[in-house]
Amino acid sequence: MSLHRGKKYFETSVIHDGYDTKDMLGSLTPPIFQTSTYTFKTAEQGEARFAGEEEGYVYSRLGNPTVSALQKRIAALENGERGLAFGSGMAAISAVLIALTKANDHILCSSGLYGCTFGLLTMMKEKYNITHDFSEMATKEEIKSLIKPETACIYVETPINPTMKLIDLQMVAEVAKAFDIPVVVDNTFSSPYLQRPLELGCDVVVHSATKYIGGHGDVVAGLVVGKKTFLDSVAMTTQKDVGGIISPFDAWLLIRGMKTLPIRMDRHCDNAEKIVEKLKAHPKVANVYYPNDENNPDYPIRKKQMKRGSGVISFEIQGEKEDAQKLLNQLNFLKIAVSLGDAETLIQHPATMTHAVVPEVSRLEMGISDRLIRLSVGLEAWQDIWADLEQALNNL
Repeated sequence: MSLHRGKKYFETSVIHDGYDTKDMLGSLTPPIFQTSTYTFKTAEQGEARFAGEEEGYVYSRLGNPTVSALQKRIAALENGERGLAFGSGMAAISAVLIALTKANDHILCSSGLYGCTFGLLTMMKEKYNITHDFSEMATKEEIKSLIKPETACIYVETPINPTMKLIDLQMVAEVAKAFDIPVVVDNTFSSPYLQRPLELGCDVVVHSATKYIGGHGDVVAGLVVGKKTFLDSVAMTTQKDVGGIISPFDAWLLIRGMKTLPIRMDRHCDNAEKIVEKLKAHPKVANVYYPNDENNPDYPIRKKQMKRGSGVISFEIQGEKEDAQKLLNQLNFLKIAVSLGDAETLIQHPATMTHAVVPEVSRLEMGISDRLIRLSVGLEAWQDIWADLEQALNNL
């Protein structure tokens, strides 16, 4: 997968795109425009801006220079026409799904979803009769069989949280285009450094930018990238009117964090690959799920659409829920916490934490057992990460 983005490589774009120092008095770092509103030179200028006849800022819920720099940069990295920034990953996801659907529509989803996305879909069904089905999306025929006349979009996580199952995005996009249905992809677990769904034929990319894009555990945010026409409509409807916007300071934090994204992602992947091999060899570990494992049945998809396997590993221990919790409680410096993509290694129990909202029957169908553990491998020395995990496993 080429990293070249037009005239610049990814590693250059992530530092420079979307911001020109000459526009801001030579400031190397984008300034934080911590303002709620903007003044007009004349009443006529205010009228022109509100009418969309003149470019310029009006009110920070509708646009902000710091936020604009972030949006331009993520659009360049995902190779999309426009980006939008939100106050959380769920604000981004909900804005997109609300924009794409109306009452009585249908959404076809990948077989596993983040717990809050599942909760959003449940709420949309209860309030607006927007139904959803889950699909393994293993073949074109399977996907076609689940598409209905009222299907408004296909929503995919890949890798799926927390089972790390992969979906062939190019295959899904080919089916969707035949039915003229947009494909939305949650690309949080990969970041644009490892996977770019728009280049594979998909239509919209969403991120919980809280994770790898921010990378430092100090910001909650969401990002969306896609066609300009669609995102213009989202900006003027669900973003403007529902109001899940990002603050200028949080946008600045993401711009800062993104500069080291390629370096961090390579280190996350290096460490994860080492930990996977150790987990696979430990007698207290029953199964290990990681996209870059050559024994993983989804490995061919990883080779096809991902640069590397990312930094999240899921594994099942020999035991039950109490044993999984005991393992977490025996750790010394690894942190029991939800989220992922931070410099610190984070570990959590999906069945009782991130996916606790999912009913047990649905959760088990997704492959989330009581003995499943999700590990977000951090940037520490992999030997220290393993030493802490090993002692905890040995004490089960």
